[in-house]
Amino acid sequence: MLISYKKRLFDLYRICAKYRLDTHLSDIPEFAPLVRLIRLHPASLGKSHNPLGVKLAFEEMGTLFLKLGQLLSTRSDLLPPDIISQLSLLQDKVAPFDTTVLKAEIENPKTGLGQSVGNLFSRFDDKPLAAASIAQVHTACLPDGREVVVKVVRPDIKPVIIKDFELLRELASHLSARMESARAIHLINIVEDYRQIMLNELDLTLEANNATRMRDNFTGSSLIYVPEVYMASKSVMVSERIFGMPISQTDKFDALGYDRATLAKNGLTIFFTQVFRDNFFHADMHPGNIFVETLPNGQAVASPRYLGLDCAIMGQLAPNDQLIVARMLLSVMNGNYTTLVDIISHAGWIPPSTDKHALIADMARTVSPMVSKPMSELDFAGILFEVLNIARRHQMSIPPQLMLLLKTLVHVEGLGRELYPALDIWSLAKPILTDWVKSQLNPMRHLDDFYDQLPEHLLSATDLPKLTTQSIQSLAMLGMRQDKQLREIQALRADFLNQKRHDWIALGGFFGLVAIGLTVPIWWVGVMFHLMAMGVILWRVLV
Repeated sequence: MLISYKKRLFDLYRICAKYRLDTHLSDIPEFAPLVRLIRLHPASLGKSHNPLGVKLAFEEMGTLFLKLGQLLSTRSDLLPPDIISQLSLLQDKVAPFDTTVLKAEIENPKTGLGQSVGNLFSRFDDKPLAAASIAQVHTACLPDGREVVVKVVRPDIKPVIIKDFELLRELASHLSARMESARAIHLINIVEDYRQIMLNELDLTLEANNATRMRDNFTGSSLIYVPEVYMASKSVMVSERIFGMPISQTDKFDALGYDRATLAKNGLTIFFTQVFRDNFFHADMHPGNIFVETLPNGQAVASPRYLGLDCAIMGQLAPNDQLIVARMLLSVMNGNYTTLVDIISHAGWIPPSTDKHALIADMARTVSPMVSKPMSELDFAGILFEVLNIARRHQMSIPPQLMLLLKTLVHVEGLGRELYPALDIWSLAKPILTDWVKSQLNPMRHLDDFYDQLPEHLLSATDLPKLTTQSIQSLAMLGMRQDKQLREIQALRADFLNQKRHDWIALGGFFGLVAIGLTVPIWWVGVMFHLMAMGVILWRVLV
């Protein structure tokens, strides 16, 4: 099984030893066998603990592990905080691949745009604007003069990712068969989820659809602008070129005269609007994906908007989970932890045997600092880690999409802290959430929904007579079948009773002959036995 991947396994083994990953995993009991194995490798000799060993190891392991590390940085329910903090530092800036290969991919009729670069663009800049582990971006100009960016997936990346995921699945199966903890966190399912996320990132038509949907959601918005997608295929996406600066460059915002408090409030409003109004939120809001608008020459605009980029990973909640999350946040803001635990319980996220009083006490102790301290003094990520530890202790099951939301909320809080540390996230969020929950529970809203769907209901009503007739016919047929089955059962019961009566008569005759046999000569016994056998046979035939 794993032997077919032995070359890749030995390479990963060497990298783990080189960066002394054993020193990062030694406090996790489940990894004890792996820790001992890493210490046996010659590459670990003479090397001490590296504070960034996990980050460096994932970078050297290649594209899949680099992206996997970035995704795992959102799963603080699975890994300790020190490892999560290293994974969150992973950057997928890599050396660009050859422009000739890139242009051939653009012209590829199967996965690209199927036309020559000369026909598609009046200008194509060979120097890449950005190069990442999955794709590379170049600037260009369309024949009508519109400036664009061209994103191209690395042509050799998919087979490598698929092969590495095959290895990861084998490892997950191996561990799940031997470790209770691997089964408890559904390790195989986690690998499959990340496999799908990675493969989705390789299909730029999905990213194009996400970007178009988010653009439609914020058409005419003064808060955020999402660039238009002009062309897309599996491996190539051409979209509108926009100009801005990363959200982390706060010193440049000051130089341009941008109001950081307003930007922070706008960012938070965008987030809650995406989650609750649209139920379609950007789930990869790290600083590299969030820009603020400027003029092409880098000068300030009068009312700067956020720029929505890289829509490969988007999140959605089930309608019921959406309402649950809103009510949970309101419970936290109101300091009502009994209600918080009741909501979690009714959602089915904790086992019936959970000690609710202990869970309420743990939540109150851990979560209350979130609303009693200003953001500048709040370690939001640290509190979230502790909440997830509580979830593990109480066997709480958190839906994967909710984990995406929590991770996104951590990013939003971090961005808000950098922009404007005095921002009161809860006072801004509370009226938004309250109004949304009221709208969801408002009977008039459901009446409006009914009126909106009334034409469809009326059209469906035209089928009512036909459906009624079919239902009556089905009931009649069912009744006939039941009558027939009842008659068959009654006949079987009568046969059974007759058979039982015959058996008793035969048994009585047998014992009678035995009694007679005891009082007559022995040679009469044989005669009577044969006569009895013949009688039984005739009885069976004639009756």
